[in-house]
This record gives sequence, C-alpha cells and structure tokens, in this order.
Amino acid sequence: MNLREYQGRELFARYGLPVLPGQVASTPEEARDIAVQVAGPVVIKAQVMVGGRGKAGGVKLASTPEEAFDRARDILALTIKGLPVRKVLVAQAAEIARELYLAIVLDRSKKLPLVMFSSEGGVDIEEVARSTPEKIVRLHVPLDGLRAYQARALFQPVLREGALVSQAADVLLKLWRVYSDGDCQLAEINPLAITPAGKVIALDAKVILDDNAEYRHREWEGWRDREEETAGERLARDKGLSYVKLEGDIGCVVNGAGLAMATMDLVKHYGGEPANFLDIGGSSSPEKVTAALKIITGDARDRGGASKVRAILFNIFGGITRCDDVANGIVQSLAQSPLGVPLVIRLTGTNEEAARKILADHGLTATTKMDEGVREVIAKAQEVTV
Repeated sequence: MNLREYQGRELFARYGLPVLPGQVASTPEEARDIAVQVAGPVVIKAQVMVGGRGKAGGVKLASTPEEAFDRARDILALTIKGLPVRKVLVAQAAEIARELYLAIVLDRSKKLPLVMFSSEGGVDIEEVARSTPEKIVRLHVPLDGLRAYQARALFQPVLREGALVSQAADVLLKLWRVYSDGDCQLAEINPLAITPAGKVIALDAKVILDDNAEYRHREWEGWRDREEETAGERLARDKGLSYVKLEGDIGCVVNGAGLAMATMDLVKHYGGEPANFLDIGGSSSPEKVTAALKIITGDARDRGGASKVRAILFNIFGGITRCDDVANGIVQSLAQSPLGVPLVIRLTGTNEEAARKILADHGLTATTKMDEGVREVIAKAQEVTV
C-alpha cells in the first residue's frame, strides 16, 4: 500500500524524524486556516501518488493565508497524470542550503534491506542512477540491524562536519525503525534538506507498506483511501483476491502467484499483453471465480467507457484448488452476466473430469495445455474489435 506524503509524514513524526509543521486540506478554506496556524510562509503540495508534481503545477509557495487559499484552489482543480487532486498538504516552508536523498528499500537479489544515500537530492533518483551512478552510496543492512557507527560512516565522506553527520545519522537510524518496525517495502526522504542554520530536515516522505503485514497494523485500514481505488481493486480486497491492473488486453484468471507470473510471461512470449495479474488463490470457491470475472470486465476500461479486454484466459492447475469449483464459478458468472468477449479455459488437476462435465453441460470446453491456451486466447483477442 502506498501512503500519501502527509500520511508518510505522520508516520515519520511518530518515530521522531524531523518534519516541519503541516496538515492536509481538502478545500481552499482549510488550507487558509492551516496557513494561519503555521504563521509563516507555507508550501502547498498536491497529494497524488505520481512524480512530477512540481512540473505539473502541483507544488506552490504561499507567503500569506490568502495566498495559501488561492494556491490551494488552483492545485485542487488540477489533474496530474490522470489523477485528480483531492487533497493538498499545507506545510511550513523551509530555507534550503542543500538537498540530499535517503531511502531504505529491500534488495531482493541480496535478500537484505538496502540503504541508498546520494548528495543529489530533490530530483528523480532514477535519473541520478543513469547519469551519475557514482553519486549513490549503498549500504546493505545486516540481519542484526543498523548500527550508529555504520550510519555515521555513511554520511562522513559527504557531509564531513560533525554536527551534520550526527544529525543525518540520527535521521537514518530513525528511518530504519520506520522501515523495520513499520513493515515497509520503501521508506524514502527526497529531499533530506540541510538548512542555512545547519539543521537536517525531512522535507518529503514516500512510504510503501507491505500489504502482507496488514494484520499486524490495525491503523493501516484508516490510511487506505478508497476514493483512489478502482471498483475492481476494492472488490478484489473484499474477496481476498490478489489483483493488479495492467495495460494489456488479455484478461488472466489464475490460481497461485507463481503460475500467474508464468502465465503473463507466456502471454508476452507469444506476442500478447496481459490486462492484469489476478490470483484467485489456492482454495477458490465459485464466488471468488465470479468476483474475478466481474473485476476483469468491470475494471479494464478506457476513459471512453469501452472495455479494453479482448479475451479472457482461465489458467487453473488444480492442487488445493478444485477444478470443479472453478468450473461452477465460470458457469454461474456467465449465467449472471454474459462476457461479450471470448473465453479460453485451461484446467488440469483436482476434480478435472467433474469440471469438464460441468463445462460441457453448458457448451464450454477446456484444454489441458498451458501453451495451447495462451496461444488460443491471443488469437481470439486479435480477432475481436472492441
């Protein structure tokens, strides 16, 4: 789950990271009231989960509460990279002498958390990695955690001054607690600013939480913004399905994350583009299967309202999953709402023969070969004009 900046700041403040006073606003009036409380110049920042907010006009300075009202009104009227701005962060503005970059992320190849630090903050770290990779310092965190001397050693070559090194090391140690105790996949500060007075401040907060740990964090449900979710994403979560919308036109319903990834790879291999990742899990009731088809057909639409999905593939390898449950789900779903696009079914495994009989009784067939199913669904998609 991605947190908005204001939510990330709240999490940072909880762990003692140095963030400036500020609150979130949904209206220009609220922004003006917050600016009065801050009592000084403020920065108004669009709360959308995309980069490039500044270039799109989503970050503005305001010297007075009246200016804060005007700037917030303008920003709340924006749509940035397809996302309407519904909230803005109103925070105390800071004088900046230097901008750094600091983040902790999981290095999957090493199976360890990775600290990334750069003297080039305030810009996309991807661009720094491309143009000046030598300016990114990396430190893998050992299994027993991050130590203070390691944090100081990371900053010493760049900051040099003892007071700055000490402050930056303290920020990193607290960011480590955010990352480890908070079950994060990413905890990023960009920029980590140094003021003319020699203070180190976190001016931004980007946090991605590991959804698998949600059962340990009751507060996460309150952080989830259902307005930003599609209907399909909400239904998938309610039904316990793993779903990620993609940009292709081949709808995929699969049991098991590994098989789902392999299915998408095979679709790409044969020249198709998957429209989604959708894992119905190892124990799939007919209701889950029906929900999966509703998600794909209802969520994969372009801005004109037309469906982008040209064909749908069910790829089921029955182990714990019963093939007859899947077949019943398909039949029930088609009875409730015809698809309007071709459906290709590949299934094999537990209760396979019973599943084939259920499908045959309703005029449907299924292959046992994954390659055959993928090639067939791509061919059918190419024949459809949506």
